[in-house]
Amino acid sequence: MKLIILRSNLKEGLSAVERAVSDNNNLPILRNVLIKTYNNKIKIAATNLELGITKFTSGKIIEEGGITVPFSTLYSIVNNTDSERINLETKNNTLIFKTDNYEAKIQGVTEEEFPIIPKIENEDYNMEIEAPIFKDGVFKVVSAAQISEIRPEISGVLIDFQMTLMKLVATDAFRLAYKTINTNQFKHNFNHGFKVIVPLKTISEVVRIFGDNQPIKIYMDNTQILFKNEELELISRIIDGDYPDYEQIIPKGIETEIILNKDYLVNALKLVSNFAGRTNDIKLKIDEGSKVVEIYSVSQSLGENKYLIPAKIKGEKVSEISFNWRYLMDGLKAVDSENLLFGINGSVKPANIKSPEDESYSYILMPIKSV
Repeated sequence: MKLIILRSNLKEGLSAVERAVSDNNNLPILRNVLIKTYNNKIKIAATNLELGITKFTSGKIIEEGGITVPFSTLYSIVNNTDSERINLETKNNTLIFKTDNYEAKIQGVTEEEFPIIPKIENEDYNMEIEAPIFKDGVFKVVSAAQISEIRPEISGVLIDFQMTLMKLVATDAFRLAYKTINTNQFKHNFNHGFKVIVPLKTISEVVRIFGDNQPIKIYMDNTQILFKNEELELISRIIDGDYPDYEQIIPKGIETEIILNKDYLVNALKLVSNFAGRTNDIKLKIDEGSKVVEIYSVSQSLGENKYLIPAKIKGEKVSEISFNWRYLMDGLKAVDSENLLFGINGSVKPANIKSPEDESYSYILMPIKSV
C-alpha cells in the first residue's frame, strides 16, 4: 500500500473509529486499526467484536493494499505532527509514516488477521432519516438509560418502529423518556413493525460520529443493526430480551397540572440542591389555591433553603413530594420550549414532564418514597 492523505482526513477517520478499539489482552489484534484502500477510497476500521465502525475518507492512492497497526501509537503521532500532508506506505508488515520533517516505522499485522466486521444479512430493507432528527431524538431520551448487568434489556435505547411512527424509549426503572418521530420525518420500505434494543454505547456513538449533512440509513437483521451514510458505517449487536412495557408506565391522567418557566425551575434546582446531600432529594409543595410552587431541601448538617416559582396550577394541592434533583434536571434539559408542563399524580405515582406545545416528548419520573 502506498498513499498520500491529509492529516485532517486521517485524524477525523481515527477519531470516528476510536471507541470501537478494544484493549483486549486475549485478542491484541483488537487494539489495532485497519487502514486499507477500497473502491478508490481509504478505509479506516476498528472493532471490539460487539461494535464495528468503518470510516471512508479521500486521499491519493498510489498502490493498493492494507495493514493493521496499533491504534494508540498511530493516533498519538497524527495528533502531534504539524504537517498536513502525510505519506503512508507498507513494507514487510511495517507502516512507514512520513511527513516533510518526520518519519516513523510502526510494526503492524497483516490485514488478513484483522477480524471480519460482520454484515447485515439482507440490506434490501432500510429506514432513512435526516441525521439531526434522529440524533435529537436520541439526545432527548438517552439520559434515562443505564447500563445494568442484572437487567441487560434496559442497557440501551428501544427503537419501537410502528410503520407510521417510530418511538425512541429509554428507562432505568426510576425514570422513562420517550420521543415520537412521525412518518413525515423519515422514509422506509419495511413491510412490518419491529422493536429493537440498541446498546447504550452504540447509540451514543451514532450521535457522536455521524454529521448532520447526510441522512442516516438504518438496516437490521435478527442480531445486528447497521447505521450508515456515504462516509460511515457503524454495525453493532443488538440486545436480546424483552423491553419493559413502557406504555403501562406512562400516566394516563394528571391530578395536578403545573405550567411554569423552565429556566426558573433549573435555577431552583441548582440552588436548592446545595442542601440535598448525598441522597440528591429535593421536595416540592403546592398549597391550596396557591399560584407558586415551592421547591426546598433540608439537611440536618447544612441547614435548609427554598425557592418560589410562579406557576399556573390546576388540580389537587401537593402536600409534599420528593424527587432526585439530578434525574429531574436530566428531563428538563430535553424540553425545548420556554415553559414546561409538570404533571403530578400524588407522592408515589410517576410524574410527567413535557412541553405544553409538544406531545412528542415526555419524561416520566418516579418520586422518592418518604421514609
